[in-house]
Amino acid sequence: QTTVVEKLEQEMAQFLGVEAALCFGMGFATNSCNIPAFIGQEYAIFSDKLNHASIILGARSSGAKVYVFPHNDMDALENMVRRAIIDGQPRTNRPWKNIFILCEGIYSMEGTIVNLPRIIEIKKKYKVSVFLDEAHSIGAIGANGKGVVDYYNCNPTDIDILMGTFSKSFGASGGYIAGSKRLMDYIRCNSCCTYYANCMAPPIAAQCLAALRQIMDTSPKSIGSVRIKNLHQNTKYFREKLLNLGFYIVGDDDSPVVPLVFGLFGVIHEFSIFMSNNNIGAIIVGFPATALDGARCRFCISSSHSREMLDYIITKINEFGDKYHLKYYMK
Repeated sequence: QTTVVEKLEQEMAQFLGVEAALCFGMGFATNSCNIPAFIGQEYAIFSDKLNHASIILGARSSGAKVYVFPHNDMDALENMVRRAIIDGQPRTNRPWKNIFILCEGIYSMEGTIVNLPRIIEIKKKYKVSVFLDEAHSIGAIGANGKGVVDYYNCNPTDIDILMGTFSKSFGASGGYIAGSKRLMDYIRCNSCCTYYANCMAPPIAAQCLAALRQIMDTSPKSIGSVRIKNLHQNTKYFREKLLNLGFYIVGDDDSPVVPLVFGLFGVIHEFSIFMSNNNIGAIIVGFPATALDGARCRFCISSSHSREMLDYIITKINEFGDKYHLKYYMK
């Protein structure tokens, strides 16, 4: 592993407020290949229904018993955890070696923010572990851009494993996991990401490090502080404008992931063509990635979007909505 990658790992751990971090060349593999390194048979996993495919693959590959709880439903999660502790392992009823809750900071197709304070409460009450994927929240929310932990002002050491990617806020590629030094050393020795995959390329690590240092600079007029502030303002502006026009927007108000739900599967292709013809990139998503009646376009707001850009996009969305009668939202 190169010096620049080691430096990135050190500064990433410092930024997150934990003892150590590991960086990998691919974000998807950071979940799918590392989860089986620290979770195995005789473990129980509680996975949010809308977790990313990389988390689902990692959970299935681990050999653990996987329970799926309704999206962001903390009461259901607590009841399921309590029941699993009482019943123990299937057939033998022996106690579980450990129980992990797997969740995301911001859910990529819903724009919802995880109820982290309640998850930490469940963790402490039942002595379970938490794995938090911050792919869409790191560098995007929180007063200092530290993700959902910062957003709720939680203690990062209350999360056993923090995970995130460098392909969103950092403008690069790859991913990281972070936590206690003991756990990171264990994963480094047991993960197929470390002994089968290549190390993160030095130029990519340098790009991640440069972006990280901008975010870590919390002085009021620093590039990082200005961009985080702009992102928060752009997010609120874009969401409010579309809601006021009558569009069905889902997710939390502070989420920079803004899903515009059409419902009709057949219309999303027309929307994609319409937006492309107007020089706007639109990510459309339909069945089976969503429910059959949940077809949508996912907008990811950036701090680099100017108010003129957002107004132009909103105008074009409004034109399309009027043409196809897609304004369902009622105040």
